[in-house]
Amino acid sequence: MATLFSKIAAGEIPSFKCAEDENFYAFLDINPVVKAHTLVIPRKEVDYIFDMSDADLAAFEVFAKKVARAIKAAFPCRKVAEVVLGLEVNHAHIHLLPINSEADVDFHHHVKLTDDEQRDIAARIYAEFQKL
Repeated sequence: MATLFSKIAAGEIPSFKCAEDENFYAFLDINPVVKAHTLVIPRKEVDYIFDMSDADLAAFEVFAKKVARAIKAAFPCRKVAEVVLGLEVNHAHIHLLPINSEADVDFHHHVKLTDDEQRDIAARIYAEFQKL
């Protein structure tokens, strides 16, 4: 059975797309910790990131790195944090969060953004991703 994230990547569930290629998909988190909080997923379903083959995991990280560069270009920040939790959805995923301090990575705090704001954020990241 397809996971929630597989359905998002397939376009069966709407998302705010930030980047994609044939193997990976990046989209905005619907409950963001910070503005431009992005999720990166493999299109191939795997529950646990460390169950991925070495080659797939390496390619996943390289794709995430490119997305992180696009986020930083679209939303200047000190760094883009990478967080892997993996308990919320049974599909490997990376959280990318633009940060200026460690306090910005607080999963107990969320920001409220309108769909129009999310659409604009995703478009800005997507445009920067296309330049890379």
